[in-house]
Amino acid sequence: MQRESDILVIGSGAAGLSLALRLADTYRITVISKDILREGGTYYAQGGLAAVLDLEDSLEAHIEDTVNAGAGLCDEAVVAHTVKHGRENIQWLIDLGVSFTREGRREGIGGYHLTREGGHSHRRIIHAEDATGAAIETTLEDQARHHPNITVHEKHIAVDLIVSRKLGLANNRCLGAYVLDRAGGRVEVVQARHVVLATGGASKVYLYTSNPDVATGDGIAMAWRAGCRVANMEFNQFHPTCLYHPEAKSFLITEALRGEGAILRLPDGTAFMEGFDGRAELAPRDVVARAIDHEMKRLGIDCVYLDISHKPAEFIQVHFPNIHKRCTEYGFDLSTDPIPVVPAAHYTCGGVMTDLHGRTDVDNLYAVGEVAFTGLHGANRMASNSLLECLVFGQSAAAHIRTHDHEVFAPDAAALPEWDESRVTDSDEEVVVSHNWHELRRFMWDYVGIVRTTKRLQRAKHRVDLLLNEIQEYYGNFRVTSDLLELRNLAVVADLMIRSALARKESRGLHFTLDYPEPDIRQAPQNTVLTPPGYLAR
Repeated sequence: MQRESDILVIGSGAAGLSLALRLADTYRITVISKDILREGGTYYAQGGLAAVLDLEDSLEAHIEDTVNAGAGLCDEAVVAHTVKHGRENIQWLIDLGVSFTREGRREGIGGYHLTREGGHSHRRIIHAEDATGAAIETTLEDQARHHPNITVHEKHIAVDLIVSRKLGLANNRCLGAYVLDRAGGRVEVVQARHVVLATGGASKVYLYTSNPDVATGDGIAMAWRAGCRVANMEFNQFHPTCLYHPEAKSFLITEALRGEGAILRLPDGTAFMEGFDGRAELAPRDVVARAIDHEMKRLGIDCVYLDISHKPAEFIQVHFPNIHKRCTEYGFDLSTDPIPVVPAAHYTCGGVMTDLHGRTDVDNLYAVGEVAFTGLHGANRMASNSLLECLVFGQSAAAHIRTHDHEVFAPDAAALPEWDESRVTDSDEEVVVSHNWHELRRFMWDYVGIVRTTKRLQRAKHRVDLLLNEIQEYYGNFRVTSDLLELRNLAVVADLMIRSALARKESRGLHFTLDYPEPDIRQAPQNTVLTPPGYLAR
C-alpha cells in the first residue's frame, strides 16, 4: 500500500506536533506515532520550559548559563537563536490553551510562577505544576487530532527512510519512508515532499533509564543509514534522581525539587553535594550524577536519598502534587521522609546534525527535538532547555519548509518501490531478539555509563560489532517486527555512542573517563562528528 502526503512527521512529541500544527493550514500532514500519540518523552517531562520571563533575568544571562553548562561545545549562535525565540513560543502554547502555573509568591511576566533548576542563575522555568510535559502534549494532541489537514497513524513504526541515492537517482533526497503498521503487520510506503524526524532520543540503549519504552534512537539510526552525519553521541545525560523502587519503572523525580531546596543525603543523613561542587544540589546534572555514582560505589550502597521534608507539607503538595501522589503510592511521604533515588540515562545530547532550520545532510529531510544535534547543548544539556529546543526548532523547520517548498522535486509515488518480503519468513526464534536486547542494554550500562575507561569502551565495541552482524543477518531473513526494528536501531546507536566515546581523549561535560580525567586544553574544544558510508556533502 502507498500513501501520499505533503509532509511526513515521524514522531508525535512537542517537536513533531508543534511543527505539524504550524503548517497544517496549508499542507496535508501525516503524523506517525510508534505507540499512542502521547507516549513519548514530552508527556513525561515534569520540570518545565526555560525562558527569560522574569524582569530581573536577561537573554544574555540565559545564553551565558547554557554555554557554561555545555562545557565549551555549545554553538553560541544556536544558543542565542533558541533563547531569543523562547518567550514567543511559550506565548504560542498559552494561546493554544496550555495552563501554566500561576502564583503570587514569585511572579514572572504575566503572573506565571517561575522556578529554578541546576545551572540556571535565575528563576526562569515556567511550568504546569510538576507535569509540564503532560500539559503541553495533551494540548498539542487535542489540536492535532481535530485538525482536518493532519492525519494521525498510531501504533506505526518507521522501518527506514527512502532516499534517492539508494534508488539510483541524482543527489541525495528523502522521498518518504517505509512504515510498519504494528497491528496489521504490513509495511507501507509513505511518499512525502518533506520528511521530519521527531523521534526523540535513545536512552533505552541503557539498562536503567527515565525514558519511556519508545526512546530507542530510531530517527538517529535511520538518518545514519540514509547518509546523515551524527555528532557528539558520547554525551548522554544521566538524570541524577529517579525513584529507586522495584515497581517504579522510569519514574523521574524532577530537578525542580532541588531547585526548591531538596538536599541529597547518604543513608546516615549526611549531605554530600557541597564536597563535590560549591553549587551543591544546584550544580549541573553531570556533576550531580557523578557525585551520586561516586558515593554509591564508594559505600557500596544501592541508592542515595533526596530530602525536602524540611519544607511545609502544604508547599510540597501544592508545588509537586503528582510526585507527592506517586511517592505516596510507593510508600514514601515527601513531607516527612527522604526518598531513595538513583541516576538513570535521561537525555541524548548528540544526534543527527542539523542547521538552524532543522535541515539535515539529506535534502527534504529535517530533524527536530532530541533526535537532532543542533549545537544548543554542547557537552551537557542544561535543565529545561529541551522542551524549548523542541518548540523553537519546530518553528524554524516549519518556516523553512513553508518558504522553500516550491523548490522541492517530488517523484510520482509510483516510482517508489514497494517493500519486498518475497525472500523472508516469519521468525521462529524471537528469543534471539529478546536476548540481544538485554545483552546490549546491560553492557552499555556497565561499559559506556556515567564513568568510563578505554578498556571498558573497547569491550563494548567488540560486543556491539558481534551484535550488529547477528542482528543484520536476522533482519535479512525474517519479517520485520517492532521489537526487531527497535533492536536494530538501538545497536546502531550504541555503536555510534561507543565510537564517539573512544574518539574523545579527554573528560568533558557528560563524557567522563578515568583514563583522561581532565579536559584537553591543548586545543579548542571539538565536536565529535561521525560520517556514514556514502555520505554526500551538500
